[in-house]
Amino acid sequence: MKTLVVITGPTGVGKTDLSIRIAEKFNTDIISCDSRQIFKEMAVGTAVPSEEELKRVQHHFIQTLSIHDYYSAAKFEEDALGKLDELFKTKDLVVMTGGSMMYIDAVCKGIDDLPTVTPEIRNALLEQYEKEGIENIKQELKDNDPVYYDQVDLNNNKRILHAVEIIRMTGGPYSILRTNTVKKRPFKIVKICINREREEVYDRINKRVLIMVEEGLEAEARSVYPFKDLPSLNTVGYKEFFNYFDGEKDLAYAIERVQANTRKYARKQLTWFRRDKDYQWFHPSQEKEIIEYITKEIQ
Repeated sequence: MKTLVVITGPTGVGKTDLSIRIAEKFNTDIISCDSRQIFKEMAVGTAVPSEEELKRVQHHFIQTLSIHDYYSAAKFEEDALGKLDELFKTKDLVVMTGGSMMYIDAVCKGIDDLPTVTPEIRNALLEQYEKEGIENIKQELKDNDPVYYDQVDLNNNKRILHAVEIIRMTGGPYSILRTNTVKKRPFKIVKICINREREEVYDRINKRVLIMVEEGLEAEARSVYPFKDLPSLNTVGYKEFFNYFDGEKDLAYAIERVQANTRKYARKQLTWFRRDKDYQWFHPSQEKEIIEYITKEIQ
């Protein structure tokens, strides 16, 4: 049976290197499920694989869109399933790696079948967001769907915008359309989560942020600063620099906040992954055991 091997874990844990070696072992491609590496203007701040790494294994959904393009977990579900259908014609196994929780679940479990939002509604909402900010849109969500308002992460502008799109499209609450029904896939899914001791993960995150700064994160953030209100830029590593450019504190503080918020995001990822009992957990150094596990699962 065709098999999708998911390799995930908290940010900075070492997914990229391990996934490339696993893909090489099974002579296959990698589907990236990172909701920010897909944007070509955000290479440094999202730790896009190096040119050498990308040459070793064929990757999909890396730097294929612009920050100005609208994208979502639902669209990723559609695109990734289409790519898997194509790849499975010549391969029995494909690796998917990244840490975007909603993107992983979109492929493995499916997104609710929601009505397609018209370009008119989407563009009007994005224009309002760029002109007025998020507060009035949050209030619209609260007025029209207090149930989802109480559930959603109010710091996640992308999810708020998506919910209000559906409300405007249907004229009813977004929450009643969310069934969270798991969809059956025509392929087997093997789910692997890698992790390290907390202090080791935190140390790797702190060092990686400093490397990003050395590689030009500040300049990259400045290059997209004029578009800071775009949903694609509402993310750790850029928001902190935007605040610095706006006059909040200094560069050292911005770097410190990137480190702290990345560590916070890693904790959020682990909480999410631990809820899913389908994951088999490994340390990144257990490459031999991981390969043995995958081999056993696909036999």
